[in-house]
Amino acid sequence: MKSYPDIEALEQAYELAKNRYAQVGINTDEAIRAAGAIPISLQCWQGDDVRGFEGAQSLSGGGILATGNYPGWARNGDELRAHAALGFSLIPGAKRFNLHSIYREGKPGETIERDALEPEHFQTWMAWSKAKAIPLDFNPTFFAHPLAEKATLSHEDPEIRRFWIRHALAARRIASAFGENQGSPAINNLWIPDGSKDMPADRLSPRLRLKDALDEILARSFPPNTLSDTLECKLFGIGSEAYVVGSHEFYLSYAVQKQLKLCLDMGHFHPTETIADKITGILPFVPGLLIHFSRGLRWDSDHVALFSDESREVCREIQRAQAFDRIGVALDFFDASINRIAAWAIGARSIRKALLEAFLEPTSLLVAAEKTGKYHERLALMEALKTFPFAAVWDKLCLDARVPVGTDWLKQVPGTT
Repeated sequence: MKSYPDIEALEQAYELAKNRYAQVGINTDEAIRAAGAIPISLQCWQGDDVRGFEGAQSLSGGGILATGNYPGWARNGDELRAHAALGFSLIPGAKRFNLHSIYREGKPGETIERDALEPEHFQTWMAWSKAKAIPLDFNPTFFAHPLAEKATLSHEDPEIRRFWIRHALAARRIASAFGENQGSPAINNLWIPDGSKDMPADRLSPRLRLKDALDEILARSFPPNTLSDTLECKLFGIGSEAYVVGSHEFYLSYAVQKQLKLCLDMGHFHPTETIADKITGILPFVPGLLIHFSRGLRWDSDHVALFSDESREVCREIQRAQAFDRIGVALDFFDASINRIAAWAIGARSIRKALLEAFLEPTSLLVAAEKTGKYHERLALMEALKTFPFAAVWDKLCLDARVPVGTDWLKQVPGTT
């Protein structure tokens, strides 16, 4: 594989691109700074195919599945942290790291039930986060557990339901401890796999139980500078294709009523449905949103995020609404069929590209044409932008961030050329 052209050639290409974008009123230096400042939260579970450190041998129980068996998954916290650090070095811009509760660490052979988790079980993660200046986010884990075989927070058995309520409460305590440690709120994203593979006879009762459970979980308040709660909705999941208890409509209604943030996962809506239009339809009514960038493929949900039309449209919509201060950006995929570090790099670099493209859009020109009824002019400019010298600006962003340009990052990934 040939190396990318030398820095002098890259800088020359950037100057030409800078002048071209200036013709439509865009300062590319400012766009690079703005796009690089948006934190992307990388998901820990890509590093080990969602195995975690509880000793689970499979993901059975709870509507989640990883396929493939690419060698080299992280077997413990030290390996996962080392792999993540290598991934970080290949990705430009601000980053966060997103943990599930099953990545707790304790004494060798120690059994820690999920409803008994405390911040102390994540002390090593918090120390690493502080040393790397990489803030942490968190997720309670409602899958891969014997008590998740049928349901969790909507379970009809009150004892099982109480176990999962205690677990969710523990997760909020841990996330708040993260936020206090790092000096910025940790996002704690709640998703449950409860649902049905085929058509249920009773859709209401599980949702009423879920509502009551959420009321109890969220009753305790934490300092807003340490914790930011989000609820993740789904149209479908693995094993819950016909009915999802925590559906989009359910969590949207609950989030509006309780003034909570809503998480939209790009891979869990209808294959022909884009979430871009939902953003400004929801944002006026909730404190904020969390976007999980993944790639649905037919009815599978968690392929590596790409610089796709869907990802680009979502980033453009957020930028046009000037809403990055209210919307979190995170990755949510786990592809066990390809190199795990490469998957992080491909996904995060792709979304950073989409963010950059969004900040390079001359939105004011588009809006001006729209307001004066010159829809042909708006459309013509949108089409013209597709052939602007975007690649040169992206290369400059990578160069300024001191990360590999082009595909040179592949040389640093073990197992690649």
